[in-house]
Amino acid sequence: MTFLHTLQNKYKGANSVEKLIYINTAIFVLTVFFSVFSGLYKEQTNWLIDWFSLDSSTEVYLSKPWAIISYGFLHADFFHLLSNLIVLYFIGNLFIQYFTQKQFQTFYFLGIIFGGLLFILSYNYFPLFSDKQGQLVGASAGVSAIFVGIATHMPNYQLKLRFIGFVKLWHLAGIWVVLNFMGLNGGNAGGNFAHLGGALFGYLYTKQGTRENTGILNWLITRFQKKEKPLKTAYRSTTKKKKAPVNSGPNQKQIDAILDKISKSGYDTLTKAEKEFLFKQGKR
Repeated sequence: MTFLHTLQNKYKGANSVEKLIYINTAIFVLTVFFSVFSGLYKEQTNWLIDWFSLDSSTEVYLSKPWAIISYGFLHADFFHLLSNLIVLYFIGNLFIQYFTQKQFQTFYFLGIIFGGLLFILSYNYFPLFSDKQGQLVGASAGVSAIFVGIATHMPNYQLKLRFIGFVKLWHLAGIWVVLNFMGLNGGNAGGNFAHLGGALFGYLYTKQGTRENTGILNWLITRFQKKEKPLKTAYRSTTKKKKAPVNSGPNQKQIDAILDKISKSGYDTLTKAEKEFLFKQGKR
């Protein structure tokens, strides 16, 4: 129980980046468990992978629509998991220094969705894959959205890489995008399409934030953003003043009458005496 309590406390005190790392690691452990379980019973497939991975077939996808998000928390092997989480840790913690943790979650989840959609489109509408089917797992689309998003926001920020030196973020992001384009002719073409989908969302989301938001992208963004309610606070403040006025004497009644007149007819309708009275009261 002590070990579980320690993990629970670490998770509660973690930021959004660390929580995603914990969740992805825990799900990978479950995946390994189900793989061992399937092997013991001589099953050919891993039930967890089949049920939560994203299939290129639209018919299969419609039977499990949650897969457009759940695939982003599954990984094919330990190296696949490790590479994604290392990038997520360093780039994610850099990201939340300049964006909110809510925005970090938006980039991650919508990056996964955009990557998954491009993956499905590539297999169903691109001639290269017209006679093939695929299955997608991995958080790379969400990581790509975060990576390209922060690189778009501050392209000249420099990271110090061992044996290389300082490299600008936009250079690294550009290399990542080029490598994925080159990978479209390889065996993991569907995965590369997903990475590019996440990268495209990261770029568009960041660019959209620098000008007036319009279109469907803005609608998607606003679904994930926390809404502020400044009017509610002002309303409460005004209500309290009406219920418990500081001065309930004759002067206050006269002030209220003048203010009521202003709200109905405007300041210019006040008489000279009313204006002078209001001015004197404001100086007190």
